[in-house]
Formats: sequence, C-alpha cells, structure tokens
Amino acid sequence: MGVRSPSPATSQTVRQEVNGHSSPAPSLYHGQSRRSSLTSLSESTEVISSHPKFVKDISKYWYKPAITRDEAITMLKDKAPGTFVVRDSNSFPGAFGLALKVSTPPPNVTTKSSDPASELVRHFLIEPTSRGVRLKGCANEPVFGSLSALVYQHSITALALPCRLMLPEKDPAGVPDTVDSGASTSSGSSSTTQLLQQGAACNVMYLHTADTESLTGPQAVKRAVSLMLASKITPTVVHFKVSAQGITLTDNERKLFFRRHYPVNTISHCGLDPDDRRWTHKNEDGTPLGSLRVFGFVAKKGASRTENQCHILAELEPEQPATAICNFVTKVMMTSVSRPNLV
Repeated sequence: MGVRSPSPATSQTVRQEVNGHSSPAPSLYHGQSRRSSLTSLSESTEVISSHPKFVKDISKYWYKPAITRDEAITMLKDKAPGTFVVRDSNSFPGAFGLALKVSTPPPNVTTKSSDPASELVRHFLIEPTSRGVRLKGCANEPVFGSLSALVYQHSITALALPCRLMLPEKDPAGVPDTVDSGASTSSGSSSTTQLLQQGAACNVMYLHTADTESLTGPQAVKRAVSLMLASKITPTVVHFKVSAQGITLTDNERKLFFRRHYPVNTISHCGLDPDDRRWTHKNEDGTPLGSLRVFGFVAKKGASRTENQCHILAELEPEQPATAICNFVTKVMMTSVSRPNLV
C-alpha cells in the first residue's frame, strides 16, 4: 500500500511547531487502518509535540525538517557513528527521513560515490500509521506514539537499525566531534526512564500458565509451551501492559480472570518459544485465521521466592510481532531497574 497525499477537496493543512520549526502534519495511509498495539499510552494525534519531556530539550539538534538528503550526508559524514538527523521526506509526503552515520557500510552495498565517507551515511524511511510512526520495512519494529518516542527508544537499543542512535548534545551542523560514551550512557538511562513513565500496551492472546519450579529462561518457556500443547486450554484476548512497575494482564471480557499484575522485580525472563512453535488462531466456527508466534514471560509464583510460573501468550497483529514485544520488555523494562538474582 503506498502513501498518498490527502485530496485537496477533503484535507486541510495542519502545521506543527517544533522548537520554532514548522512542518506539515503527517498524512496517513488511505484505506482501512489496523489499530496498532504497542504504542505510547499517552499517545496523541501529534507526532513531534507529544514527545517525552527531558531535562534538556535536544530535538532541535536532531530534527531538521527542511534539509535535503545531500545536506544530511554533508552534515553527518565526518561525525561519529550513531550521529543522526531526521528530516521531512520529499518523496513521501507526511513521512520522515532518518539519516544515520554508521561505522561500516552494509556488506551487500556497492560503493557508488567518489567519496567513501558518504557511503557511511545510511538512510531509513519513518512512515506514519494510524496510531503513530514506525521504521518502514522492519518487521521487528513496534509502532511509536510520537517521532521523539521512536528516537529515544532507538537510543537505548538499535532494534532494526545498524547501531543505536547517539543523542546529540550540540547541533550536528557544527564542527566534527567524537563519541562521548559517558554522555551516551547517561542519555540512554534518562530515555529508559521516560519511556517507562509513558508505558506501552498491546493486545495479545493469553494461552496458558504453567508451573516451572525453579526453572527460568528459554527452557522455562519451552517446557510451558509443551505443557500447553498437551492440555485443553481456553485462549482469550488480554490487554498486555508494560510499565516501570512491571507487566499487567487484563482480561477485558473476564473469561478467565480480571486483572493480574507481575511486579518488575519478580520477572526473570521474557522471550520466544525456542522451538518456534505456533498457535493456530481460529474463529468461532473453527476456521483457521492464522498461525501466531508464541512467547512467554517467567515470574515468581505468588509470594514464593523459589517457585516460578511461565505465562504463555501469542502475538495477535502482524504489525506488532512477538519479537518487538519481547524486545520492549527485556531491553527497556527489565534493564531499567536493579533487580535481585531471580534464577
């Protein structure tokens, strides 16, 4: 499905202000949109102006709406890997271009430029969706409620990018600089805190909970999935919320339970089934609707200090795969706090 500008007869020009910069509001894809799942709970219809509030506002350093692709290359080619800028896309109205300096070019890329340094500036398209923005063509990327949320998440973990984004402390249009690892670490820590304060949520299919005794990690997920497949279960759609406090499951229809909360300091693992077994999703008359990837998280059983339970779930929407959900839990929530040894 391509990106089209709204027709003149039905659209109005909406402007958004970002630290004095003015740019058109993103146009959305036409047609029936899919409600995305893993999004900021404080999401609004704005893209830039709803970004997390940090001690120092640095969006003016990385958001350059009016520059061209060539100007972005010139700005970044002499900078340290991880330096980046975001600009308004000229080819896809409403989308954004992410220009990122990397340490080495992709192995399958043939050098076309007479300037090798220019080949180290790679370009990615950030596309608008009905609920936010995401990197185009990357299956393991979640949807973010704002452009700033996407930037700050990728400063913590690279996900589908070649490297993490290095949050700037000054304008990259200035003189060449070097990597400040201390500043990068500090920025990453602040970003994690802000993302968790916003929280993230998605709908998933709850399948089964199995006792795993003291077992945790991928082997606990493997055992729990095997027990699930040998049992008669009642799948139900639940609301899966991740926050600084932990993971909360809410059965909106109250088929199996109302709400269950698992504090962050009791969760020791979240990951895919090591054997990559799938759950066949069926409608009410038994017609298969699709094969869903299974994942699980391991948490302490009640007040026990030694007994674990593994909770098995399955992804629901292709737009929000299990890989992205697990990445968010393990690389954002579980790394944000000091936790005791839960193994």
